[in-house]
Amino acid sequence: MASSQQAGEPQDHAPLTPAMFHVLLALADGERHGYAILKEVLLRTEGKVRLSAGTLYGIIKRLNEEGWIAESDVRPAASLDDERRRYYRLTELGRRVAGSEARRLEALVDMARTKNLFRDPELA
Repeated sequence: MASSQQAGEPQDHAPLTPAMFHVLLALADGERHGYAILKEVLLRTEGKVRLSAGTLYGIIKRLNEEGWIAESDVRPAASLDDERRRYYRLTELGRRVAGSEARRLEALVDMARTKNLFRDPELA
């Protein structure tokens, strides 16, 4: 069931917590089950972000209630699947919210560049 908070524009939901944003990013290129989301975040952040199972499933519950993700009805072949797994996908609203958050973060980085906060030329 989606909450009334999903009304409005995607930017109305900003800022997202970093953990929420990482979960949305993990689902941006396809459906995943919870453990695969944990592994994707760990891999993509080179181990800098480690979500506990409790944190992840709390985030999944909230994102599902907001209508940003949904449980998928599509299952892999039985030989490749564990029936206990639940698969999640990004909804169109979730994609718009994640995109809005990415643009917000990009604007912050641009501001930091104008203030010469990056000393390493590779980051500028």
